[in-house]
Amino acid sequence: MNEVKSYFYDFIPVIYETSEIKRKEILRDFPLPVLPTGEETFNIQNVEKGKNVRVRLLLNEFSVETTKTNKQYLKMRFSNNAGAINAKLWDNQNAVEINKPILEAFSVFDVEARVEDYRGHKSLTINKLKPCEEDINPFTLLAYTKQNIEDLTVELFSYLDELDSPFKEISYAAMHRFWDQFCIRPAAKGFHHNYLGGLLKHTVGLMRFARYILRHENNHYQATLKLINRVEKAHKSDIWAQMQTTVNPQQLVWKDTIDHLYTMFYGMMEHKDIVPNYNIVLTSILFHDIGKLLEYDHAGKKYEEFKFLFPTANHSNVENRKQTGIKMDELGVMIGHIPYGVLILSKIIESENITISLEDIHHISHCILCHHGLPEWGACIRNPQTIEGYIIHIVDFLDSRYENTEELK
Repeated sequence: MNEVKSYFYDFIPVIYETSEIKRKEILRDFPLPVLPTGEETFNIQNVEKGKNVRVRLLLNEFSVETTKTNKQYLKMRFSNNAGAINAKLWDNQNAVEINKPILEAFSVFDVEARVEDYRGHKSLTINKLKPCEEDINPFTLLAYTKQNIEDLTVELFSYLDELDSPFKEISYAAMHRFWDQFCIRPAAKGFHHNYLGGLLKHTVGLMRFARYILRHENNHYQATLKLINRVEKAHKSDIWAQMQTTVNPQQLVWKDTIDHLYTMFYGMMEHKDIVPNYNIVLTSILFHDIGKLLEYDHAGKKYEEFKFLFPTANHSNVENRKQTGIKMDELGVMIGHIPYGVLILSKIIESENITISLEDIHHISHCILCHHGLPEWGACIRNPQTIEGYIIHIVDFLDSRYENTEELK
């Protein structure tokens, strides 16, 4: 059966073949994360002032403050999947001294508190804090995608099934090893796809763009120009909409992007006699941000990727970390997700004993290394040197910005 949807302002058709049998096989081999039930979701905005609550929250930061009468109290900022929550704990019965070392040592707490409301801003006054040392579901503590993770999963593996050997084997080997983390991780800390499931959604988004360029249109240059034209149309609409209001003007997502897209298109034109390799493009997309498994840290994250890349290292310091909200991994940021992507690709091929040409390894690695487009944007290559490299950068550029226009993320 054909699954038909659309993407990118309803401009790109999203068409792929699947069946109920195949869908069940995919979900059996690549199970979905457990999402919270209604009972596990606490939104302070929906709770009346003065009500006592018991909730599990993630500590993001805390400080010891002093009142105007020179009394100490703990000021805290928690979060869960509904957003940030401000809280305080008064220094009754030496509560500051008792709880400060606990707050320094742990990040997830079972909290008993009373809901306060000051000029429309709700917060918690805490009566009791208890650190949670059991395994937690990060989806109960951090924001996550509102899109259907099951559908995204089936779509991803439907695309991977289209690949030829050895690209299909390489892609499946990576997913078999990393799926439980790949499907939950964010793709960023702040700019785009900065929530659980963001990496999966972003990867599928790039594949949608690439398949439009290489499969749905007859000419990849015409397809790219059509996408640029759609960006120009969206940008003009946003400018006009902003001019019509003086209250909370919207972000101009596509500001300063048109010239860059044309510059990349001019670079593509240098390879107009070369037919893009679909296998290289799709495999590169799967690996382009896989290094973010190591680049970011958050509550509920596991560290198997470090063990895979560096099996003889001492991992005790990593395993004893205090995890909080989404942040840069203190080790991962020293290398970055782009070099990590090449390391993971190489290690997968080696560990699975997959035969692939030296040229194809370099083509995929090049796409990973250049997908940010420019050195000042983090690319490891001055300019893409292949048609596939240009396509990878353009679809990454488009998807990362388009995500900021979507109401349902």
